[in-house]
Amino acid sequence: MKQQIMTMLDLQDAMNSKVNENWAQQGFAWYRAIWIECAELLDHHGWKWWKKQTPDADQVKLELVDIWHFGLSILLLEADNREGLIRDIEQQIVKANPSGNFPEDLEAFTLATLKTKGFDVPGFATLMAGIDLSFDELYTRYVGKNVLNFFRQDHGYQDGSYRKQWGGKEDNEHLVEVVAELDHSSVRFKDDLYQALEQRYSLG
Repeated sequence: MKQQIMTMLDLQDAMNSKVNENWAQQGFAWYRAIWIECAELLDHHGWKWWKKQTPDADQVKLELVDIWHFGLSILLLEADNREGLIRDIEQQIVKANPSGNFPEDLEAFTLATLKTKGFDVPGFATLMAGIDLSFDELYTRYVGKNVLNFFRQDHGYQDGSYRKQWGGKEDNEHLVEVVAELDHSSVRFKDDLYQALEQRYSLG
């Protein structure tokens, strides 16, 4: 877990720096991005009592991965040193305490976010447990999304020259296929993933 946390923190710092090299000094409202994502997440889970709704677990997990991006940014800003931060995340991510009522757990997490403007790691872990999102799956989904975002930026996403479809498929579909082929436990996972996307993209 330590290596996975380290990789994700490095990736988040790098992505934030790619968007704004002085991101840590900008005072961005990361907590606001989190509670907005929480509202979107609840829509995917379902909350309307006047019609039949079935939770879309895959979309809920995707929203949790987005929240994790913003949460890591908050933690990076608050930390005195990287080693201590990794240790804190390791200790807190196992403190899941789901109530059995996912919407209420989500509201408790959202309330903590609004109160503290921080990132409630045990509360996040509770949401993971409530939707059966393991830490390994969080890691795999996070790295995949982050690497794809980097790949897009490196290949002209901002100036419009990036091709979102190649080889008859969208880049998200290529990502799913490549992730399934690679060893997620390898320390080279993110690099191997980027290179595999690069190879497929070059073939058109």
